[in-house]
Amino acid sequence: MLSTIKKFGGYSAITGGFIFIGGHFFDWNVDFTILEILGYLAILVSLSFVFFGIKHFRDQINSGIISFKRALLIGLVISAISGIVIGLLDVVYVTVINPDFVVEYKTYALEGMKNTLSANEFELKKAALEEQMELFANPIFTWAIMFTIVFAIGIIISLLSSLILQRKN
Repeated sequence: MLSTIKKFGGYSAITGGFIFIGGHFFDWNVDFTILEILGYLAILVSLSFVFFGIKHFRDQINSGIISFKRALLIGLVISAISGIVIGLLDVVYVTVINPDFVVEYKTYALEGMKNTLSANEFELKKAALEEQMELFANPIFTWAIMFTIVFAIGIIISLLSSLILQRKN
């Protein structure tokens, strides 16, 4: 089981990392909404290895049999590996590669709010956004947020994959 987790966790982390970092090396003039969608797609592609890891273990290692519990464990650990790596890469991106990211995002978000909210609502949302952006100055918080996003999606994929792939004697 450990070799399957290492193998498919590595594939997941490498794929997610490649897509994540690769996407930031292009100077796309795309707004943050499109980049967010692409980010979630990258997470989904990297977490597809949860399904393939469980299937590989069931078919190649465990003679076509796997319990829901064991399948879920494999999926969760693969998801955690991917979340750790993508979270670390996110920290590297916002602290080293593009240290202005938080300011750029804040400017983008404020422009969007200015066009859709009343003056009072705008001031309230602006204050809340500024508080949130201060938290992103902490690399541990930045890592924790990205890890949580990836791992939460990984939980859903692990549950679905475990339900689909479980086979008993």
